[in-house]
Amino acid sequence: MKTNAMRILDTKNIKYVLRDYTETKIVKGTKIASILNENPDQVFKTLVLQGKSKQYYVCIIPVSSELDLKKVATTLDEKKIDLIPQKELLGLTGYVHGGCSPFGMKKQFKTIIDSSFNNFKTIMVSAGKVGLQIELDFKEVINIFEFIVSEIKV
Repeated sequence: MKTNAMRILDTKNIKYVLRDYTETKIVKGTKIASILNENPDQVFKTLVLQGKSKQYYVCIIPVSSELDLKKVATTLDEKKIDLIPQKELLGLTGYVHGGCSPFGMKKQFKTIIDSSFNNFKTIMVSAGKVGLQIELDFKEVINIFEFIVSEIKV
């Protein structure tokens, strides 16, 4: 079964490897990295935020890290920025907590990925469904999706 995120990557001819852990139902990123026997710095989570301007943004950081909201606000030229309440995630993005992919949201928001992804040949992000990750060379993705690269983790 293809998720919306996988279909988007397929249409852009971006290669990825699907990693399945659906039998676990786990959504905590560091546990996912452990189950997949991967470095938690190489498995990334997708976070959705809203700035004081009311604009929405997406940040992608390692599951082993916390987001530095001040760095994000500075990068986006926002006075203040906060994570959206979890209950708003599905309606805004089409994804649930633990299955939020930076690809295939209802609307493409300005997206920042932490520069630490450059330390790896490939990284993993959610495939758009709890229990599925996609592993890909994110350097292929940056220009196609016009993602911003910046240091945004604590």
